[in-house]
Amino acid sequence: MPLTPRTQHVAVVTGANHGIGAAVARALAARGVAVLCTYLGEPDGEPTDGPPPVRPTAAEGIVTEIREAGGRAEALEADLRDPAAAATIFDAAERSLGAVDILVNNASGWIQDSFAPEPADRFGRPLRTVTAETWTQQFAVDAMAPALLIAELARRHRDRGASWGRIVGLTSGGDLGFPGEVSYGAAKAAQVNYTLSAAAELGDLGVTANVVHPPVTDTGWITDDVRRFVAESSTHFHVANPSDVARTIVFLTSDDAALLTGNVITLR
Repeated sequence: MPLTPRTQHVAVVTGANHGIGAAVARALAARGVAVLCTYLGEPDGEPTDGPPPVRPTAAEGIVTEIREAGGRAEALEADLRDPAAAATIFDAAERSLGAVDILVNNASGWIQDSFAPEPADRFGRPLRTVTAETWTQQFAVDAMAPALLIAELARRHRDRGASWGRIVGLTSGGDLGFPGEVSYGAAKAAQVNYTLSAAAELGDLGVTANVVHPPVTDTGWITDDVRRFVAESSTHFHVANPSDVARTIVFLTSDDAALLTGNVITLR
């Protein structure tokens, strides 16, 4: 999966302490990309980068793995709800690794809310009603932060006269929104729109921008009930491993994917 000759690319991967983000960081590093792994260091009791109820709080373990394998990586604690985080992340990457030309918007402020909440969903996870608090957490991480990170990449890309860049976002939901996770689905829809707009607006600068819609992915939250649900579903075909999803994301950052832009790629 070739990258641009004689250039070591630098990637920012958000939420890289666990699950798909960690798998993407490892896979990029294995292909010679230097990776800044962001994470939220002090969860306040709610998952902040996906559904799993338990996750590592720091990315140092991923960074250590990458370095021991001969790659370059740094970890950075960053609260993506802070509008200043985007500039801080890019400044840190430039200081320690170099100019960023790959952005993977993986982190999520996942919170499960609904207009008609039951005490729990079909998998036993607690539901809550939509409030300003649930909306703010979800949209800050899944919509605002990706938009600001894309804007930061674009500005610095132009300023240095760069001609190669890759943006990949992650989404979820369906044609009828995401019942039972309504703010999550809505925020992801906003991220899709930002990313596809970036494909249109940054294409003449050599930047591609795509969105990956993963299947149900085992990032630590999959139970036997979830596996049965997938097995009985007519629209869900697999319970994927994070590394399965990471392979598609990493392909989208390669030179081989130069003509792939402005797409939402659904994995089954």
